[in-house]
Amino acid sequence: MPELLPISSQPRYLRLAEGLKHAIEKGVFNAGGALPSIRQSAQNYNVSINTVIAAYRSLEDQGLIEARPQSGFVVKNQLPSLLRTFELGAEEVTSPESVLGLIEQAFVMQQDPSFLNLSLACPDKNSDLFPREKLGRIMSRLVRQQASLLSSYALPPGSLTLRRQISRRMLNLGVLSHEKNICLTHGCMEAINLALRAVTKPGDSIGVESPTYFYLIPLLNELGLKLVELPTHAETGLCVDEIEPLLAEKQLQALICMPNLHNPLGCSMPLVAKKKLAALVNQYQIPLIEDGLYAELQSQGALPAVQSMDDDGWVIFCSSFSKTLAPDFRIGWVHSTRFNKKIRQLKSLYSIAESQLLSETLGVFLEAGGYDHHLRKLRKNYAKNMNTTQALIAEYFPEGTKATKPDGGYLFWLELPESIDSYVLYQQLLREKISVIPGRMYSASGRFSNAVRISCCNPVDERYRAGFARVGEKVREMLASS
Repeated sequence: MPELLPISSQPRYLRLAEGLKHAIEKGVFNAGGALPSIRQSAQNYNVSINTVIAAYRSLEDQGLIEARPQSGFVVKNQLPSLLRTFELGAEEVTSPESVLGLIEQAFVMQQDPSFLNLSLACPDKNSDLFPREKLGRIMSRLVRQQASLLSSYALPPGSLTLRRQISRRMLNLGVLSHEKNICLTHGCMEAINLALRAVTKPGDSIGVESPTYFYLIPLLNELGLKLVELPTHAETGLCVDEIEPLLAEKQLQALICMPNLHNPLGCSMPLVAKKKLAALVNQYQIPLIEDGLYAELQSQGALPAVQSMDDDGWVIFCSSFSKTLAPDFRIGWVHSTRFNKKIRQLKSLYSIAESQLLSETLGVFLEAGGYDHHLRKLRKNYAKNMNTTQALIAEYFPEGTKATKPDGGYLFWLELPESIDSYVLYQQLLREKISVIPGRMYSASGRFSNAVRISCCNPVDERYRAGFARVGEKVREMLASS
């Protein structure tokens, strides 16, 4: 019998739910099999019937079990985990122009309410996940009290109020920072752009995980940089041991890495791998640009950043509030000690300044407290969406479908049976007003032809469920015809 987990800080029903969840994942309760009755579980675990009901409801919310007449609660089919390293091979090259074309098309569909988008990491504009009203009240008050904010430039490095709050929040990532080493940017992508310009020159080779965030492919091309794909594991991220020879032989001039909640895989690097990566970039004096965009969405709170283990300033940390607090504010930042001066100069050159009003609004919000409470609520919502979505895929998609199982965030990587071309799937689904982003967008060498990225940032309503049912049906049709 699974144990009631001894976590004193959690309510008993959550401890029971976690214990049962672990049992389901280990196969103690098989798919299609019934859980013990509510009364039996109450006796087994020496808890009240209400505690068992609450635990079963929690598992039901997570998409792990369902209630059936005359059968009680039954374990739903589970989506197999994707546990492998993506080895590199010589395949066709994906042109940066074709990636940009797909991105543009995806953004057009995102703005069309008749399309159901299952892949873009953009919450619906009507989403209530973010504290819009509170931010609006703070902004209105600032305009009334400090109208001069509307008529002044927030020159680099930007709002001191916000930079101080960012410095304090980076302690959660293990980084002891100072506001003088933080420069505000227009989102995380500008932070990465400025960092790249600060540490590279045209012709340099830049190592990136594979798969990687699709915008990096055209960005590196535009800067005249060569993208070098690096072996990456679906569960543990960048394969650090395999990149040491490249660093030792000076085959790479910089690295870009997303150690926590990687986009698109959703994985996080183990602590030992982060420590080794930090040691290597310091040893060989190779700049590492660390993308921390989703770092605060870890289910148990933020994990240490690689920069927290950096001894000599070779790691540059980039992030933004666009995924956690205010998507439209587009306020990001870059934190660096060694390259800070150069980055600030480049910020002045390319975009001059960020909005003082928006920056101060965020700064005041963070200063007032409540952000951590907001993050806990956000993580809980995303976890529920993720579990339900993976349960839907397990129900509707054919055998051979696998997925990563992120511990937080709202993105995961879905691998379809090998014969399925996800780009063909993408094209066919467009005719039905459903959008999924094909895997080849995440590789400069045209790999991952049978994969798609899935986003769970919006509530799982009936339209969403019907969409996944239709995608699963379409995959089955393609599988049968192949």
